[in-house]
Amino acid sequence: MIQLSIVFHSGFGHTKVMAERVKAGAESVPGTQASLIPVEEIEAHWATLEASDAIVFGSPTYMGNVSAPFKAFMDASSKPWLEQKWKDKLAAGFTISGSPSGDKLNTLQSLMIYAMQHGMIWVGNAEMPYNEEGINRLGSFTGVMAQAGQVAPDVEPNAADRKSAERLGQRVAAATARWAKVS
Repeated sequence: MIQLSIVFHSGFGHTKVMAERVKAGAESVPGTQASLIPVEEIEAHWATLEASDAIVFGSPTYMGNVSAPFKAFMDASSKPWLEQKWKDKLAAGFTISGSPSGDKLNTLQSLMIYAMQHGMIWVGNAEMPYNEEGINRLGSFTGVMAQAGQVAPDVEPNAADRKSAERLGQRVAAATARWAKVS
């Protein structure tokens, strides 16, 4: 059984919607169990992260980077970092902001660098943009980018962004299954 965790912060509910779609995508891969871990509850889940085969990180993009609560989680992970608890686990990331760009690439790069500092293996987004389903509509390969204006989370992120998150979950779960066979 592949254990995958999705650690996220959601200020207004939009990032939570994306995290739920990543979870659904991951669990569509046979033999995968995924857990949603809000950063506000991280103290109860350090062991879950240590037991996970892969961790997907999700943060809204606020002021061109991860949110302050997500950064606090990153900083709090110094003990697992020092002990190399996440070394060789697979990692991926997603973000959402109110505008089409919103400097989301910087957030994804922050997540990727953070994962690599932990010795993790980064899995990017492999979906081609401009496809019929609108998947990867914002054209990001580092991770999934989504957009949500000032509307409720049941309205945005839109169906294409939700599907992009599902595909990321599927990709990470499938890659983890392959990685587990060889490691």
